[in-house]
Amino acid sequence: MEKKTFIVTGMTCAACSSRVERAVSKMDGVKKADVNLLKNTLTVSFDGSVTGIKQIIEKVENAGYGAAFQNANVKKNNNLSGDGASREIFLIKKRLIISVIFAVPLFYLSMGEMLGLPLPPFLTGMQNMAVFAFTQFLLSLPVIFVNRKYFQTGFKNLVKLSPNMDSLIALGSGAAFVYGAYAVYKVAYGMGIGDMDLVHKFGMDLYFESAAMILTFITLGRFFEAQAKRKTSEAITKLMKLTPETALVIRSGKEETAPVEEIIVGDILIVKAGDSVCVDGIIEEGYGSIDESAVTGESLPVDKTVGDKITAGTVNKSGYFKMRAAAVGGDTALAKIIRLVDDATSSKAPIAKLADKISYIFVPAVIFTALSAALIWLFGGQSFEFALSAGISVLVISCPCALGLAAPTAIMVGIGRGASKSILIKSADALETARAIDTVVLDKTGTITEGIPVVTDIVPVGVSHDELLSAAVSIEKMSGHPLASAIIKKAKQSGTEIKSVKDYKFMPGRGVSGIIDSITYFGGNRKMAEEVGVNTEKIADIEKKFAAEGKRILYFSKYKTLIGIIVLADTLKKESATAVKRLKQTGLEVIMLTGDNVKTAEYIGRQAGIDKVISEVLPEDKEREIRLLQESGKKVAMVGDGINDAPALAKADVGIAIGAGTDIAIESADIVLMKNSLNDVAAAIKLSRAVVRNIKQNLFWAFVYNIIGIPVAAGILYGSHGILLNPMIAAAAMSFSSVSVVFNALRLKFFNTDEKGISMKKVIKIEGMSCGHCSAAVTKALKSLDGINAVEVNLKTKEATVGVSEAVSDEKLRNAVEEAGYKVVEIN
Repeated sequence: MEKKTFIVTGMTCAACSSRVERAVSKMDGVKKADVNLLKNTLTVSFDGSVTGIKQIIEKVENAGYGAAFQNANVKKNNNLSGDGASREIFLIKKRLIISVIFAVPLFYLSMGEMLGLPLPPFLTGMQNMAVFAFTQFLLSLPVIFVNRKYFQTGFKNLVKLSPNMDSLIALGSGAAFVYGAYAVYKVAYGMGIGDMDLVHKFGMDLYFESAAMILTFITLGRFFEAQAKRKTSEAITKLMKLTPETALVIRSGKEETAPVEEIIVGDILIVKAGDSVCVDGIIEEGYGSIDESAVTGESLPVDKTVGDKITAGTVNKSGYFKMRAAAVGGDTALAKIIRLVDDATSSKAPIAKLADKISYIFVPAVIFTALSAALIWLFGGQSFEFALSAGISVLVISCPCALGLAAPTAIMVGIGRGASKSILIKSADALETARAIDTVVLDKTGTITEGIPVVTDIVPVGVSHDELLSAAVSIEKMSGHPLASAIIKKAKQSGTEIKSVKDYKFMPGRGVSGIIDSITYFGGNRKMAEEVGVNTEKIADIEKKFAAEGKRILYFSKYKTLIGIIVLADTLKKESATAVKRLKQTGLEVIMLTGDNVKTAEYIGRQAGIDKVISEVLPEDKEREIRLLQESGKKVAMVGDGINDAPALAKADVGIAIGAGTDIAIESADIVLMKNSLNDVAAAIKLSRAVVRNIKQNLFWAFVYNIIGIPVAAGILYGSHGILLNPMIAAAAMSFSSVSVVFNALRLKFFNTDEKGISMKKVIKIEGMSCGHCSAAVTKALKSLDGINAVEVNLKTKEATVGVSEAVSDEKLRNAVEEAGYKVVEIN
């Protein structure tokens, strides 16, 4: 099954997108077709052995529209790139300026006498009526000409029996213009035969101003719409601009500047301080302090050295290094993220299908309503001019554009907002489903906890702390076990002496042994201690305490004599407890799902504030647990690392991968949290709810506008209140409705994904800060505290503004800053 994207030209409203979608969906071999009116794209999933790109393009063209295959290179071919959007705005602006130049004086001429405004003498009086009429005709021609696209597209689709928004505009303004031209002839004829009543009758009903103002107001609306559309794509545009156009590469032993497109895997690139990284790679020489905020959301630079991976789109803040290109072009992590966001904004939410169904019959229904209104008034005794005005008003006030833009604008802005906050949502379907989630299932390792064992306690027995740690690290240093790595890391931090070991032995499932200074030392689990004959009665109470906390205990002995224990655990992430609390505050049930033993799982659950814990579950059985929750009627989101939890992520209503955007995470999950922060789970769900709420608002007002506007335009209030809309007012109302839908969606750009866990803000006055490194150190120190939601350091005022929960005391804030090497003067 192939998936391809096409650029479709000529679509102007939801009726167009619905027609294209239906035409392509009916083709043999096509599984799914999604049209995005905002981006003018068609995404098709099809069987390449049954149908092909050429046949799909022909089908779109037969439906009355243009189509072209979109190249897979997102950066160069995305139709929402800055250049494409800017050109569209430029062309519309040019049409608008010309329209205004001629439409304003035309409006003045036609309405001047009614408003008591002076007109040139050669245009006043019955004797000059022919000149008056012909002048209006001439002023309307440039407006008609520059906006001829409406007529070309509208009548083309009308002939093909697939009318769209342009068809309504062309019929409305075209009818006004044709009637005006007819009136000019009647005025001239009346002047010729001396029938001044005929001259007066048609001289006052020229309708040129309606034809011109309809087009001007519609073009004004399209201009605002285009401006707003460009803003909806800013997230993708910013991602595209992260990589530079050129790179410094070493070829034949010489440095040369080469276009990014010419970089190949294996090339050696030079990255200096201030440079952006253009491809993924590995540092071969040197070091750098890398700003990864645009890709991972991490605000502080990360130090990288030889052997470390570098990602395209990141910036080398300081240092100098040479890197070997490992992934280029569309294979880089950034390119994959761009494609993910682009595909997501092209997808369609289930809620949008309601608008599609209505849009398919909307335009024909409007044309029928307009014709019916005109005939009813005409046969009801009103003048032809009155009936024509009612018909034109119905045509131009109806707004399928608002229906078509209601969902895609909100989806694009919402997904873009999420991407800017490192929350990658893979599809509009996932975005809509997430808002209905009532249960969040969290994996333990790597999600709630750090996923890396650390030494939490060192308990010496009969020896000093340093002697125990020295013996432990000496015999563990040759082991590749994760627990041994934790001990080695602790010893390095403490500056502990590492002694040479002879006759090292590794005993699988038990531990290690070795000879230090002619004495045999053992280190391992309780099974090893029992085999060696070590007496552990002295620490029985301590063992029980640590066992109750689910921690791992390693026993170390000098032959059979116990010298102490080292306790290790997978520690809770600093934000886990706060994140769980926020999920509960959002109205969600939180469950922890883990393969760990009951004691460890329950201890971690208590620390994180999770009430329900499902433990001792094998990876292959996690999917079953998700299914059981779904069968009980729950809407489930599964949060995991995207690797071991792939089946559960796929089975859940919404799979959320928490991690740095690995390929497996992106493949298995519906939402990827790039910042590796559990806080973003609640943020993603709240964003989903905000987007769906926005779509409903847009659809509601679009429906209400048309339900009220069309009958009023048809003259339903004329009999009781004498109200009949002028076609110009109807056109202005239509333009406003489309623009209002887009601008309502743009409000999502200001959606705050930061949770409302902040109960107060505090300002800390600090002495000793003098540079960016000081600012970064203070920021890091404060962010390390639980309950800190935001930190902003101002070097000029020597202040740090922090968002804190009630649990963070002034003393904790003071200690954190002063431990970083700075003095706290005052906390307000």
